[in-house]
Amino acid sequence: MDITIGVHGVINIGGIQILITDTIVSTWIVMGILITFAIIVRIRVVKFNDIPTGFQNVVEAIVEVFENYLRNTVGEKLMFLGNWFFTLFLFILVSNIGGLIPGFRPPTADWSMTVALALVTFVLIQAMGIRYRGIEYVISFFKPFPLFLPVNLIGELARPISISFRLFGNMLAGLIMMSLIYVLAPVFAIFVLPAALHVYFDLFAGLIQTYIFVTLSMSFVADAAKLAED
Repeated sequence: MDITIGVHGVINIGGIQILITDTIVSTWIVMGILITFAIIVRIRVVKFNDIPTGFQNVVEAIVEVFENYLRNTVGEKLMFLGNWFFTLFLFILVSNIGGLIPGFRPPTADWSMTVALALVTFVLIQAMGIRYRGIEYVISFFKPFPLFLPVNLIGELARPISISFRLFGNMLAGLIMMSLIYVLAPVFAIFVLPAALHVYFDLFAGLIQTYIFVTLSMSFVADAAKLAED
């Protein structure tokens, strides 16, 4: 297993070269999985019954659990952000557990991906802060004294950057550990030890890191809007 990010081609758009890397390819795969799942749900949803069974039970349980999770974290007034956070949760989760597939490099093991997701959180923080607190939110950057503006701005930028490094670091560390195990494990253990560690690094750690990233993102947005208590 190679931990370097491979390049599979180059696309020229308006004189700008765009590298088709492992991260982009794996992102397309994750998007394909999620889009396919969404299409299946959309087709099946028209056949849902008042009394859920089977597949309907699973879908409704997932939606209900996430809605409660969102409501408890951000409050009722920010529930309209549920579509974004639900998509974010699924994307990161599928990306993380994709490491269970041989040869698949999780997109979240690339900082360019995690920082891009974190920047969306940063935009939401500012947008919700201004929407619900207006000029008070802008003034808060100058407190307790105007000279604190640079410090407050750095602190504001540090939050999304920190969660991007947290997710990236954990997923890359798991990728590196698995690469070392495949190289160093004795022949008689090569089919047993990696499988057990994949369950931890890709499944368990992947789920935990997804939960942490999304929960912190929600909390930051709710804190900016001061609605976490609603």
